[in-house]
Parts: sequence; structure tokens; C-alpha cells
Amino acid sequence: MPWWRLWASATSGRNCWGGWLGDRFGRRRTMLLGFLGTSIALVALGSADTTPVIWAAAVGYGLTAGLFRPAGSAAVADLPPEQRVRAYSLLYWAANLGYSIAATGAGVLVSRGYGLLFWLNAVAMVVAALIVVAAVPETRSASDHPRRALLPALLGDRLMVTMALIHVACFTLLMQAFTTLPLLMTAQGHGAATYGTVLALNGLAIVILQPPAVVVLAHRDRGTVLATSMLLVGLGGGLAAVTQSSAGHAAAVLTLTLGQIGMAVQFGATFADLAPPDLRGRYMGVASSTWSLGATLGPVVGTALLEHTGRTWLGATALATGLLLFSAQQAVAGSLRERQAGRS
Repeated sequence: MPWWRLWASATSGRNCWGGWLGDRFGRRRTMLLGFLGTSIALVALGSADTTPVIWAAAVGYGLTAGLFRPAGSAAVADLPPEQRVRAYSLLYWAANLGYSIAATGAGVLVSRGYGLLFWLNAVAMVVAALIVVAAVPETRSASDHPRRALLPALLGDRLMVTMALIHVACFTLLMQAFTTLPLLMTAQGHGAATYGTVLALNGLAIVILQPPAVVVLAHRDRGTVLATSMLLVGLGGGLAAVTQSSAGHAAAVLTLTLGQIGMAVQFGATFADLAPPDLRGRYMGVASSTWSLGATLGPVVGTALLEHTGRTWLGATALATGLLLFSAQQAVAGSLRERQAGRS
């Protein structure tokens, strides 16, 4: 099995496992297990000096590092429906703000040694666990105790399966665009500084535009918002492949970012509405897996298309995929409205 398929299976399995733990033992306990387990694994990994210890610590990290995402998503899904869009958008905004700070700080800290990074990350996980203890209540009710398996329910839910497949394709499209962007810019003679500036627009735009986007898009039709966002991702990916100037690449990244923001506003709340109460954690684990699979497939698909067909066909494929996703998402918009009304 190729490494990227193995990685995709492991990451998706971790998301589903986190969802199962959240349904079975509670969202709060799962988040604590994830944060504290990750902290221990990071300390062990940073201190390891033999191959067996490195392997054991890496496995521990892999099993615990992603538990927060499905458990936290399920906790938000337990909120009243009218609060979900704002809550999910705030989570996405906070994650991107943290990523921006981390990306900047890591470059400075690494000059003092990699060991410091492991210890600081471990401390950050402990702080996150303390925040959960102090401020995050358990949201799973006793009646939500799981009494059925995920797979039979999932296979019988055509709308959920369709939405998952659409989002795997969309995240694959998004990640191939960001993966091929440095290759395209380098081939056109743009330097690392130009690429860094263009890429920085992504995080900056999310931090600035995400809050007002929630106000504008929160009460819009979810299927329409998602479909339009997917079309923007296709447009941005197409533009990134065919443009020659740094301004064109900046415009492409901003277009991709607008699509990301629209997706982020409605993604979590949409899948929360699809989930039965007793399967919320596991449904949100499946939803998280669509991102993991897209993040794995995107680089492989994008670089293969660029190598074998060239940038023109890469751009045309991105645009065509965006149009197809727009049509597919619009086709299920009515079913999403019906499910939303039934779960409200």
C-alpha cells in the first residue's frame, strides 16, 4: 500500500475513533484524553534516543493528536441549532489564528533547538486540557448513549454519504491548489519571498474576513453557500495554474480563501444537522475525515496532473471540478433543507 493511502487510512481512522470515544465516553473526557495523551507523547518523542521509543511515541502521538477535532465538533453539534454556525466558525477562526502564530513563532524558536518546540507544544496541550476542565461542560446527554453501530446507519444515509464524497472531492481540489502553487511560482521565476507573501494572504484574509462572513452567511441557505464556495475553490485553483504574475497568484489565493471561508461558515453546522443525536460524535468524525482524505489526495492528484498534463490542463481540470461540485451540491440542497428542518 502506498504511504499516502496508509496515512489517509490512519488519519481517517483516528477521526472516527475520536468520534466513537466522544459518543461512548463523552465529549469532555475525549478532549482531555486527546490533549493529555498528546502532551505525554510529545515529551516522549522529544526525549527519545532509540528507534523503538521513537516509534512508540510517534504511535501515541498519532492516536491522540486528532481526538479533539471530532469530539469538539460533536460538542458544538450538541448546542441548539441556531448557535452552531457561529460556534463552528469561531473554532475555524481560532484554529487559523493559532496556526498563523505557530508558523511565525516556530521559525524563531527552532534556532534555539528542536527540543524546545516539543516541550512548548506539550505545555500548550496541558493548558488546553486545563481550559477544558475549567470551562467546557459535558454536552452529551445520558439519552445519547450509543446503542447502534455507525456503519449500518451511515450506509443507509444516502445524503450523508453523498455529502461526504462531495467534500472529499472539494478538499482534494483545495489542497492540490495549495500544493502545486509553489511549483508553479518557482517555474515562473518567483522567489521564496514572493511565495511566502502570497501564501500569507490566506491566513491574514481568514483572520480578518471570517467574523464578518459569519454575519453575512450564517442565515443563508447552506447548500447555496457551500456550492458557491466550491465554485470559488475551482476558480481559484484554475487561476493559480494559468496566471503568470505575482498579482495573479495573489488573486488566486484570495479566491481560494473566500471559498475556504464560505465552507467553514456552514461545514460543521451542515454535518451536525445530518447527524442523529446518538451518532453525532461518529458522524462528525466522518466529516473530519473528508478533510484528512482531501489533504492526502490533493498533493498526489495535483502534482500528477501538473507533471503529466501541464499547467493549462491542471487549471482547466480545477475549474471543471469546481463547476461539477457546484452542480452536485446544488442538487442535494433541497434534501439538506429538509433534513435541517427535521432536526431543528
